[in-house]
Amino acid sequence: MTTEELKNIKADKVVDARGTSCPGPILEAKKGLVDVKAGQIMEVWSTDTGTKKDIPAWAKKMGIEYLGLLEEAGTYKLFVKRMK
Repeated sequence: MTTEELKNIKADKVVDARGTSCPGPILEAKKGLVDVKAGQIMEVWSTDTGTKKDIPAWAKKMGIEYLGLLEEAGTYKLFVKRMK
C-alpha cells in the first residue's frame, strides 16, 4: 500500500507497544490479534526498530497480510490484516 493509503486506514484494533523492545511488540500483537476478526485491520505502534522486520515476518508465519509501515515522530505504525 502507498503511504497515503496507509494514512487513511481506520484500524479496527490499535496495539500500543511503544517503549518495549523485542519480543514485546510481537507479544502485544499476538494478544491484540485475539480481538481482530477475519478481514479486519490491526495497527501496531512500536518504538523498537527491530519491529520493522519482526512484524512482517510474524504476519507471514501466521497467515496474516502485512499491509505496510508508517513512521511518525519516532513511532513505527505497522498495519496487518487478519485473513481468517
